[in-house]
Amino acid sequence: MNNNVKRSKEEKTKLLCKHYNIHGHDISECFKLHGYPDRYKDFKEQRNRQSIANLVNSSNKPPDKPHVTEEKEHQFTDMSNIIQQEIVKYMSARMNGGSTTLESNFSFASFVDFDGKIATHPIYYALSMQENIDNGSWVLDTGATMAWFRAGSNVAKLAVRRTLSQSCLYVTRTRAVPTQNRYFHATVSRPKAQSAPVPRPVPLSRLTDSFLDGTSSVYLEELQRAWEQDPNSVDESWDNFFRNFVGQATTSPGISGQTIQESMRLLLLVRAYQVYGHMKAKLDPLDLEERPIPDDLDPALYGFTEADLDREFFVGVWRISGFLSENRPVQTLRAILKRLEQAYCGNIGYEYMHIADREKCNWLRDKIETPTPTQYSRQRRGVILDRLIWSTQFENFLAAKWTAAKRFGLEGCETLIPGMKEMFDRSADLGVESIVIGMSHRGRLNVLGNVVRKPLRQIFSEFSGGTKPVDEVGLYTGTGDVKYHLGTSYDRPTRGGKRIHLSLVANPSHLEAVDPVVVGKTRAKQYYSNDIDRTKNMGILIHGDGSFAGQGVVYETLHLSALPNYTTGGTIHIVVNNQVAFTTDPTAGRSSQYCTDVAKALSAPIFHVNGDDVEAVVHVCELAAEWRQTFHTDVVVDIVCYRRFGHNEIDEPSFTQPKMYKVGAVIRNHPSALQIYQNKLLESGQVTKEDIDQINSKVLSILNEEFLASKDYVPQRRDWLSAYWSGFKSPEQLSRIRNTGVKPEILKNVGKAITTLPENFKPHRAVKRIFEDRAKMIETGEAIDWAVGEALAFATLLVEGNHVRLSGQDVERGTIPNSLSEFGVLGFELGYSMENPNSLVLWEAQFGDFANGAQVMFDQFLSSGEAKWLRQTGLVVLLPHGYDGQGPEHSSARLERFLQVWKVRLRPHDVCGFEKYLYGLPEMGRYSLPSGLLVVAIYMSDDHPYVIPEMDPTLRKQIQECNWQVVNVTTPANYFHVLRRQIHREFRKPLIVMSPKNLLRHKDCKSNLSEFDDVQGHPGFDKQGTRFKRLIKDQNDHSDLEEGIRRLVLCSGKVYYELDEQRKKANGKDIAICRVEQLCPFPYDLIQRELKRYPNAEIVWCQEEPMNMGAYSYVSPRLGTAMKALGRGTVEDIKYVGRAPSAATATGFYQVHIKEQTELVQKAIQPDPIS
Repeated sequence: MNNNVKRSKEEKTKLLCKHYNIHGHDISECFKLHGYPDRYKDFKEQRNRQSIANLVNSSNKPPDKPHVTEEKEHQFTDMSNIIQQEIVKYMSARMNGGSTTLESNFSFASFVDFDGKIATHPIYYALSMQENIDNGSWVLDTGATMAWFRAGSNVAKLAVRRTLSQSCLYVTRTRAVPTQNRYFHATVSRPKAQSAPVPRPVPLSRLTDSFLDGTSSVYLEELQRAWEQDPNSVDESWDNFFRNFVGQATTSPGISGQTIQESMRLLLLVRAYQVYGHMKAKLDPLDLEERPIPDDLDPALYGFTEADLDREFFVGVWRISGFLSENRPVQTLRAILKRLEQAYCGNIGYEYMHIADREKCNWLRDKIETPTPTQYSRQRRGVILDRLIWSTQFENFLAAKWTAAKRFGLEGCETLIPGMKEMFDRSADLGVESIVIGMSHRGRLNVLGNVVRKPLRQIFSEFSGGTKPVDEVGLYTGTGDVKYHLGTSYDRPTRGGKRIHLSLVANPSHLEAVDPVVVGKTRAKQYYSNDIDRTKNMGILIHGDGSFAGQGVVYETLHLSALPNYTTGGTIHIVVNNQVAFTTDPTAGRSSQYCTDVAKALSAPIFHVNGDDVEAVVHVCELAAEWRQTFHTDVVVDIVCYRRFGHNEIDEPSFTQPKMYKVGAVIRNHPSALQIYQNKLLESGQVTKEDIDQINSKVLSILNEEFLASKDYVPQRRDWLSAYWSGFKSPEQLSRIRNTGVKPEILKNVGKAITTLPENFKPHRAVKRIFEDRAKMIETGEAIDWAVGEALAFATLLVEGNHVRLSGQDVERGTIPNSLSEFGVLGFELGYSMENPNSLVLWEAQFGDFANGAQVMFDQFLSSGEAKWLRQTGLVVLLPHGYDGQGPEHSSARLERFLQVWKVRLRPHDVCGFEKYLYGLPEMGRYSLPSGLLVVAIYMSDDHPYVIPEMDPTLRKQIQECNWQVVNVTTPANYFHVLRRQIHREFRKPLIVMSPKNLLRHKDCKSNLSEFDDVQGHPGFDKQGTRFKRLIKDQNDHSDLEEGIRRLVLCSGKVYYELDEQRKKANGKDIAICRVEQLCPFPYDLIQRELKRYPNAEIVWCQEEPMNMGAYSYVSPRLGTAMKALGRGTVEDIKYVGRAPSAATATGFYQVHIKEQTELVQKAIQPDPIS
């Protein structure tokens, strides 16, 4: 090492850190690098006498935090006392002009981190752990060698207690007790004999140990001498230290009595308010919750008495904002405590000290620890009042007009509306152009009417029963949904003169299910608007207290917030915390103190606010918007409020919450937030009673006008279809069928691109071989496998200008590269797909049955979203499915579930045998049901099993009118075309793909490149061109009429290849095998084509799944309908081949699987008729 090179102090420190930590050298290098050869020599001699290696952990990095036993905790407490005492002793001696060298059992290289961790390398801590300053750390920065002095943890508090309790025993109180001063309330002191003396610094004579050993004290002396000669010669932190604690003592008589020990205790007190102040805040509007005030907020705990209240103290330290900033003036303890109480213990409770980022904590401290509390101007208060009146009068109006109607009103949290409006205004000022909102039903109508500006007359019309839109050709109205589930969008002007687009996403009653949908839609908006910084599009989620703590999808959504492929630059969460969730007391509904504690896992700041204080609500809502736009991370606003009525307006809440609703009539007699605010403004003189009456009169007048207009209101086409993408067809509008083949030259070009590795990339030999094989497939045009077929689909869509997004659990190397979540991630992709139709969005499960972790998304959104909310989506769900002997959880994608939930009113001639259709059990025989009976079967696809729709290619709307498509494809070419079909049509439908892993490598599952192109005469080209084949006919080149075929086996999926192999072995030329590639909607026309081709054939349905699973119960009635229309028999003539009914999807014994699979394949091809 060249010691003659001139370096800046920063360079020296960094070099020392690197050298010290990486090479394991000791602290003596500090003196060597800083140009103190004598000190370096002295230290070396000392080191020979007392080996640092024997005192510290030998690793080069701080060890992981160990479990702290009670014995160790006392050790750390003792050592923390020693640290405090030695600083006092040494600096006292220096301030008196003396000099001292202390004997020690410790050294700088082995000091105690108060969280129980042995800090073996102080240089490492000093430079790399400064971000922990806001986790309870207090810096005593040496510039080069002084380490972190942690003074905020529980052990540090024990250390302070230990010092103070040398003459006094402390007893923790359970409730606040009255004292002469309101600041001293948290701890009761019980003297051993008489009254406890005022705690004083420990006498120097009693000090026996020190972490300031001889070497370290020498270094401190040298630093102070250098500082006295030239303050710029030492590190800035040491300059602050000597100036504040040495210089101030001689220049400020007001703090001449302030000791270093008192300074540190005052810092602990300030920090206690930052950490625990929210526990003393006045958050409950009803004042029913009795929360013990933490001892940490009692100044007596830190040795202060009422006699100290008017003493002046300097509280500045370094690199911290707020009260602890060094530019704050000297203040009395009384003034400090008063402002701390105002900032942290008022109607807002801040939780942010769990954030391990000093910059973020300092930013919040600057916002919270202002010299004076926030005050709004008269004009702003007028706006807030107007918005609060609108919120309150809207609920009052609905309650008066529809007394017994469910509306899930906002009474008790009316301040949400002005809070949201101010949040939007502030967001717009900070650059936000679009906001996507998700919320449950509580207060939804108020948000729709007052925030998103849905026409009030339309809302009132829905309360009166509503009417479907006027009859119009091509108008699709769907089934509709209850008024408090519907969504809308609006371009809203802001207070600052800008416009912001608001979208409230429709959602079901499943609380929090909409969360990931909103986040996904927001991410898509950012992508399509090129919002790279994620500052123009933002998501806002409004939660309930019970659901935020209790619903797992909340954490799944939070968990996505910082993932590169899912982040949206922060979501603002607002919790409407009525304190009883549905009807549950907090102690029975969650284990945490707050319902928002789950957000701490993401280091999100949490602002608790009293819902009765509208200005406080507005303040934290604006603060949340500023945080999101500054740091692009999540933030939580917890509005602690109450519910004036029950869960809904016809519910009696006093049965479950008598104390809140009945005993003492707390809620009934509690003034509304509007009454409280009106009184406040009247007392201030900023608003007169005439002003308030004028606003109330205006609002009521508009509400009455809209009510009268609602009686004649008829929804127009734009109201119902405004959410549809321009130019896309509704289910009732005919959409032409498009070809999906691609020109051969394009296939060759993209094929070459996807099989060519970069020249500077050295692949794994197995990867290299795969790419070589794929290149050969493209070059020869033969044996295209599943993976290449999929890649060609993606590549050709991209070339055409579409967007492709593939995520999920099985999209990279056959493993899980994304979040291990089904519910959250599938919801995210659903929201993403809803934003733009020119995108192919796919989600893949590792195994198909894992999709049941997201069942709510399938049931409430994918299968029924278009019917309920008129929202289309082209989301593709890839579910690996196929029986390969991998056990119950890795065989079935639960195909039957996606072919379920359907209801029909049976006609007299339909009822016979219906239960057999439902359960798929031929031996059950015929049943007679009362005519006209409404039967709810378990079919999720909504195509009718007894009515053959219009199947003419020029008139067919079958797919448009169904709710989704379910396919089980068996060739790479057909997979290619079904993916491209999602984009090449004038409407969008969800696509469920049973994608068997077995076929990824199956020797016979290959396609020729000619099946992908659009050239007439090639294998894939038919009368209409090249497109997806809903049914693949027998591959034995049969004519249009084959009377010699004795059996027609219909199947779906990979079992076809096993059937075909068995047929070859048995030389079963009189057996035809057809593959039903599209199960839903059912291909009636193609089924009938094959029935006509084989007029004498026995009809067999063959599947791998058990009889009560798979497609049998869905196919059976539809196949029977097709047969009946041709006079080929009825459903009773269908023969079933497959596994017997079972509770589990598959056996876990491989040999049993082989036996079952062999038997069903052989039975389907057997020479004898199937019984």
